[in-house]
Amino acid sequence: MLNSAHLQSYLDEHEIPGEIVHLEVPTPTVESAAQAVNAQVEQIVKSILFLLPEKPVLAVTCGTRPIERRSMAAHFEVGRKRVKLADAETVLDVAGFEVGAMPPFGHRQALDTLLDPQVLAQEEVFAGGGEGHALLRIDPQHILQVSQATVLDLHTNPNN
Repeated sequence: MLNSAHLQSYLDEHEIPGEIVHLEVPTPTVESAAQAVNAQVEQIVKSILFLLPEKPVLAVTCGTRPIERRSMAAHFEVGRKRVKLADAETVLDVAGFEVGAMPPFGHRQALDTLLDPQVLAQEEVFAGGGEGHALLRIDPQHILQVSQATVLDLHTNPNN
């Protein structure tokens, strides 16, 4: 299993400006993470793994709004029901990190990544830091560059 030390090595190896913040308390929710680092909930980034028929896809978004699977389905030209949330075991197998600690990059394998534009609207964000007591403080532009993400609105139903 990968952890914050692996993520730090990835940051160093690729010369990515970012800081892993180790916390005294676990941050299982967006709200608890925001409180722990004195940030707004919109500054807390969630990296969530989905499974499509051909591949795993990482969705990176911020705040507490749910992801609209229809936007992902439309982007990949598949039916909404074919976009499935990966279970904890699959997340660990594919990405190497535990659910709830997933960073937006530095995974066991390269992942196609979708980045919600609301992430880019922030000056600084806090993403999963590789383990439950760690967050990655980073400029969202670096997430875009490092992950080579496609920017896609992950919260709007494209059929409306």
